[in-house]
Amino acid sequence: MVTVTAGLQASLLATTTAATTAGVVAPGLDLEASFTDLLQGLGLSPGAAHLLWLPLPMLLVLVAAVVGVLVNVWLERKISAAVQQRIGPEYAGALGILQPMADGLKLLFKEDIIPARADGLLFTLGPVLVLVPVILSWLVVPFGQHLLISNVGVGIFLWISLSSIQPIGLLMAGYASNNKYSLLGGLRAAAQSISYEIPLALAVLAVVMMSNSLSTVDIVNQQTGAGILSWNIWRQPVGFVIFWICALAECERLPFDLPEAEEELVAGYQTEYSGMKFALFYLGSYINLVLSALLVAVLYLGGWGFPLPVEWIVGLTGQPIDAPLVQVITATTGIVMTVLKAYLLVFFAILLRWTVPRVRIDQLLDLGWKFLLPIALVNLLVTAGLKLAFPAFFGG
Repeated sequence: MVTVTAGLQASLLATTTAATTAGVVAPGLDLEASFTDLLQGLGLSPGAAHLLWLPLPMLLVLVAAVVGVLVNVWLERKISAAVQQRIGPEYAGALGILQPMADGLKLLFKEDIIPARADGLLFTLGPVLVLVPVILSWLVVPFGQHLLISNVGVGIFLWISLSSIQPIGLLMAGYASNNKYSLLGGLRAAAQSISYEIPLALAVLAVVMMSNSLSTVDIVNQQTGAGILSWNIWRQPVGFVIFWICALAECERLPFDLPEAEEELVAGYQTEYSGMKFALFYLGSYINLVLSALLVAVLYLGGWGFPLPVEWIVGLTGQPIDAPLVQVITATTGIVMTVLKAYLLVFFAILLRWTVPRVRIDQLLDLGWKFLLPIALVNLLVTAGLKLAFPAFFGG
């Protein structure tokens, strides 16, 4: 996901410092500091070095999101084929790895049609409002202590805020199409997103309460020290299940794909879309699935943390924990662990598609409002009680 060049490594040797608190490794690969120090070493001013750094994070996020989608589409095809005891794509490149690119090129060159009586501006803005907030949410996903684009103190709150914009884009797409099927599909999509955002936010709030912070980095740091035993999934099993169900509903994955189910409403809010606008909806859906899996890994599965405490492993090698080589290896391992945890969840999401039937709209809304919302409230209250009773285990 993040490639550290030789220049960055050289700069890292000069800038990495040792700071360990409560068994948590505080140093790590700080890409921004390393990049700006490297440019300043070449004679640029700090302001110019910072200006050159600014476009790189967004480019990095965009590339990571698109590559994640390509991998996701290929995995969806191959895992679905394996579940149904067939082969799946294998002629477009080795094992069919070029099939997602072929699909993208096909949609890129298809004719972009806007219905004659549609609202052209809203029709175009709909897919943009669905995609852009999802990509921006990647800014707060950490792959290591300093391996994230923006370590804002309210990272989780920012992600919830951005995710609440998506229903507006779905409603806009359904309304602007001037099609009754599209309008009904947009209303279903908005109702579904709103219904599942509330229990999802309550599940996240329980984790925030234990970590005493809205920062994604702080939440991961709170899960380090004892390896796999300190992950939040053991302290928040109910919250984990609630969050994952709500994430699947937010991504409109089966069994919650009612807004675009062909048998229900002729593809729902996407009925009148074609070409690249149609591709943006699917791009946003797959990027959102990977993003949700990454956030589950960050909130409940220790993020970049290894199942065994890093301090133990480093102690066996006899190397100091602040050694530059150890920091590079630790950062690389953190990236690999975060991606592995996320794609394990993506694998289960794809399996779920061929395991459970699609729910009805009344069942979907009942599950969100009458089942998940009360349980999420009870889970939050129980977490608050346990935090007061056992502060050592629940982040007092």
